[in-house]
Amino acid sequence: MPLACPLCLSPHWLTFRQRCEVICLDSDFGAGYAKLNRRVGNGGWSPLDSDRYQWLQVDLREGRIGLRVELYGCAYWADVISFDGQGVISYRFRQKKMKILKDVISLKFKTTKGDAILLHGEGQQGDYITLELQRAKLLLQINLGSNQYASIQGHTSVSSGSLLDDDHWHSVLIERYRRSVNFTLDQHTQSFRTNGEFDRLDLDYEITFGGMPVSAKPSSGARENYIGCMEAIHYNGDNITNLVRRRKVDTSSFHNLTFSCTESRSFPAFFNSTSSLQLPGRTDADTVSVRLQFRTWNPSGLLFFTPLMPGGVEVSLVEGKVTVHIYVTLGKNTRVDISSGSGLNDGQWHSVHFLALESIAMLTINGDEMSTVRAALPIQIRSGGDYFFGGYFPRTDLSPSQRSFQGCMQLIHVDDQLVDLQSVEQGMLGSFENVSLDMCAIIDRCVPNHCEHGSKCSQTGDTFKCACEGTGYSGATCHNSVYEQSCEEYKHLGRSSDTYWIDPDGSGPLEPFRVTCNVMEDKVWTTIVNDLPAQSSVAAGSRAEDKTVLTLNYSMSAEQVNAVTSSAEFCEQHVAYMCYKSRLLNSPDGSPSTWWVGRGNEKHFYWGGSGPGVQKCTCGIERNCTDPRYYCNCDADLRQWKEDAGMLMYKDHLPVSQVVVGDVHRSGSEARLTVGPLRCQGDRHFWNAASFNTPASYLHFPTFQAETSADVSFYFKTSASHGVFLENLGNLDFIRLELKSATVVSLSFDVGNGPVELTVRSSTPLNDDQWHRVEAERNIKEAVLRLDKVHREARSAPPQGHTHLQLFSQLFVGASGGQRGFLGCIRSLKVNGVTLDLEGRAKVTPGVKPGCSGHCSSYGMHCQNEGKCIEKYNGYSCDCSLTAFDGPFCNDDVGGYFESGTLVRYDLMSESSSSPAVKEGNSGVLSAVGNLTREELSFSFSTSHTPAVLIYISSKTQDYLAVVLRHNGTLQIRYNLGGLRESFTISLNHRNMANGQPHNVNLSRQDRLIQLQVDHYPTVSYTFPEASDTEFNLVKTVFLGKVFETGQIDPVLIERYNTPGFVGCLSRVQFNRITPLKAALRTGVPSTASVQGVLVESNCGASPLTVPPMSAVFDPWHPDSTGVQFPFNEERVSRDGVNRDSAIIGGIIAVVIFSILCTLVFLVRHMFHHKGSYHTNEAKGAESADCADAAIIVNDPAFTETIDESKKEWFI
Repeated sequence: MPLACPLCLSPHWLTFRQRCEVICLDSDFGAGYAKLNRRVGNGGWSPLDSDRYQWLQVDLREGRIGLRVELYGCAYWADVISFDGQGVISYRFRQKKMKILKDVISLKFKTTKGDAILLHGEGQQGDYITLELQRAKLLLQINLGSNQYASIQGHTSVSSGSLLDDDHWHSVLIERYRRSVNFTLDQHTQSFRTNGEFDRLDLDYEITFGGMPVSAKPSSGARENYIGCMEAIHYNGDNITNLVRRRKVDTSSFHNLTFSCTESRSFPAFFNSTSSLQLPGRTDADTVSVRLQFRTWNPSGLLFFTPLMPGGVEVSLVEGKVTVHIYVTLGKNTRVDISSGSGLNDGQWHSVHFLALESIAMLTINGDEMSTVRAALPIQIRSGGDYFFGGYFPRTDLSPSQRSFQGCMQLIHVDDQLVDLQSVEQGMLGSFENVSLDMCAIIDRCVPNHCEHGSKCSQTGDTFKCACEGTGYSGATCHNSVYEQSCEEYKHLGRSSDTYWIDPDGSGPLEPFRVTCNVMEDKVWTTIVNDLPAQSSVAAGSRAEDKTVLTLNYSMSAEQVNAVTSSAEFCEQHVAYMCYKSRLLNSPDGSPSTWWVGRGNEKHFYWGGSGPGVQKCTCGIERNCTDPRYYCNCDADLRQWKEDAGMLMYKDHLPVSQVVVGDVHRSGSEARLTVGPLRCQGDRHFWNAASFNTPASYLHFPTFQAETSADVSFYFKTSASHGVFLENLGNLDFIRLELKSATVVSLSFDVGNGPVELTVRSSTPLNDDQWHRVEAERNIKEAVLRLDKVHREARSAPPQGHTHLQLFSQLFVGASGGQRGFLGCIRSLKVNGVTLDLEGRAKVTPGVKPGCSGHCSSYGMHCQNEGKCIEKYNGYSCDCSLTAFDGPFCNDDVGGYFESGTLVRYDLMSESSSSPAVKEGNSGVLSAVGNLTREELSFSFSTSHTPAVLIYISSKTQDYLAVVLRHNGTLQIRYNLGGLRESFTISLNHRNMANGQPHNVNLSRQDRLIQLQVDHYPTVSYTFPEASDTEFNLVKTVFLGKVFETGQIDPVLIERYNTPGFVGCLSRVQFNRITPLKAALRTGVPSTASVQGVLVESNCGASPLTVPPMSAVFDPWHPDSTGVQFPFNEERVSRDGVNRDSAIIGGIIAVVIFSILCTLVFLVRHMFHHKGSYHTNEAKGAESADCADAAIIVNDPAFTETIDESKKEWFI
């Protein structure tokens, strides 16, 4: 039995005993490209009688094959019909009208035409079925009918395949039952449901094959009849080809009906990047005429090049359009360019006709004579005689800009003569190198489309790429979501409350959507709003028996909402029904007037505050309804407004999608409905974890589905230096994720091309018992491994070889196959976007425990401002009780607005005794009571009023600490620890702090050393005199805003600064570990704080806690800050912002006066210093400074800047 078989082979799975020459080529080439022969292009293989094994065994895996088997000695009844573009087979129905519930249609076809009708049937009511080729793709269009007003359209269109005009046989099977359709092309099946609501296909008279009848009404555009061959045509059990042979169907439109399939005349040639075809032409002629058809995916390439005498002609594809370069080298080099067409690299056949006649050149694309491009030539054309198609590689003085072509050509005409490529193949005409004749081996890498989530696929002859822009996904195939999967994940990235995009199923089919994330201290709420306004009036129906249906629309699909509720730990939705003589649920035994529809379109007859199966409202559960005979306030049917409101909390029923109201049709009945947003808390998937306690412990799950595209992500923490995270095996294929060492994570796999291993190395140890994130992805283009969103390793797939990962074992998590087991915790394991239930499996698996503790080691850094991280079973929370801040991360300012006369008092020690009025916490915490040698005070404020007492801390003795604003707005610190005749003061002169801007003050003392920082300026040190005590004795009370105290008080403080009191904002006040302002505003927490006057919570006094050091360019005190000036006076700025000459002169005079005043102040202070008064004690260098700010400048050599008073000063 002779066997001629064009095969696509690979050496390691070719198993036969015969000796023969084999051409092994990549599966990326089309069917029929590789052949068993002496030379690419023809030949075959036949077993010999002496061969023990009379067969050729090939394992193609996912390769492509074109196979033809010829059997000799047996009679063969051809089942083939040849269509010439004129004939149409008309199969008439037995009945005039057919209402078809079920269809089974099959046929095989072979053609070189990309557009044609294969079959068509239609009915007068608008139903139709059409199978056609459009741009070499197979398109199935079905319409089972639209409704009367066309509001429901029944048209359904599905395409399959590509490059089907390749002159190969393709098989089609259409199976329909009611609206369910299976559409199979070459064993690739697409299943879908038709649009509309009808089940039957209503056809009239007939169904045609090979074209449309004259009376047909095409659903879209002009249709061409089919040119090519069909065989094995079956329609609902009838063999159409057999009926044609028996003349049982109408074939009168055929001019010449034949039952054989003639060979195509096209005889294509396939070119790769190293191919070249040389053909002869006329020499020294005044005409150059070339016509050909080509198809390619590459945007650029050489179609042909021919030398001239002198010069040459290059016809190339450049960025998808045909461009002609005519080189003229007579006298001086000249080039004439013409171009035409666009997007010609679409894989379709396109025709090119170039004609140069004497001194005129013309270019025509796709036979469109109306768009022919013409150009005049400076000389008369003289042909050179040689034509190079698809490649020109000699390095000559005149070479084309394009060197090669990748694609196919056919029907090549030179000098208006069709080139016989069979003669070329036989070596009788021209020459060629690396050209495959009688085949077109390009394939469509975008069908099936490996670009996911709606991304656009584009390709060349070698590869394809995906455009992910605007999809919300990234990667080589747009597989990975760029968004987190829940609000919980955003919290653990340190994000605060805001609106975020989330993608609950990661790489799954759900699109990302926006939600509002409310990050609380111990919870994270996901909020999804609907479009029903609050207290929407419920209108009565047109008839008394009609109920009013209010439909709620959410900002996302039902599937997306369900993804949120399914992963949440708890969900709730507030509902309220306000009624005026309108009943709600009536009684538990009666039919309810109103119900709501939830998830899965299920009706529910309970109301907010109640639960499933209990037909009651909140008042019915709490037994406090208006009328005790009923279980809802509205059911009392009173002529006054009542309300039934409460939370729906059974999350499997949520969200509310409809509310059906029945009792509003009576005279005088009114109702108003409110349905609040859906609020869900927590993410069970994010905290789903398991602890592996022994090296042999593991969990198992169903086989990893990872043939062409797959991803895995999880968190792990361990103290071990190695271990297998997960593994899945096949016969030879496998995939494994492993901790190779204390700093290395690896991904290894084999898809049939040999083992591949990717590794990422961390700069820090991974066995630090903190959470680390691993993300791995493999697709047909590349494999990627990521660690902690920082380290990344990628490996491109080989251009040739296998692409499918075929696994059969279970997926083992923790250890398997004798590998080193993993010791530690794995959390949030997602496979292809689906979270695996580690906890559920761990509960029934020895050696593995559900859950994992120790989250603060990884996430504790998010607790700011010395907030304490608190461990929870499924997460963590920040304890802000010992800070002056609030919020989930202890970074929300707590402040208040003080009106005139308002004060806050916080007692540290009771009046009647020396015992503390507050309990101290940990002994390691900085104390705020007793005798202190160390204290820390920090706060922010803003005001425009002076004078004022900001903070006053009293004691049972004469010791105190006060921070005041003087009349000129400057800040003064007053300390009295005893030992001095007057208080020790620190005055920040000439810096107006009462400018309405927020200011930040940080003061600390250790024994005699005081350190003070104001805003972003450097910290300045001060020292108490030796005569001063170092203990702050018996600290008693902290006052904010004003002092109201008995006993001895600094008279200067009372007389100058205490009246009328502070007006403005104080924020984040903290004295050691005492937060008096926060205690006064948080009334629910027991404390000794009290308020006199009006105190309104506000963070208007807040300023940034820390400001990074300014560079020399922008630092106003830095000597190198050219062009930057720091003003003292805000009011010396012209309104239009322009510096006037007068302003400059005035500024100079002001500087002189200012210097004189500073000198006088210095002399006065010097006099007081000799009298023994300690009003200031500046930093080193203060004795030579003019003022307090100057002391800072003297002390820090970086602060030497000219001061211009024409600019404003802003404290940020």
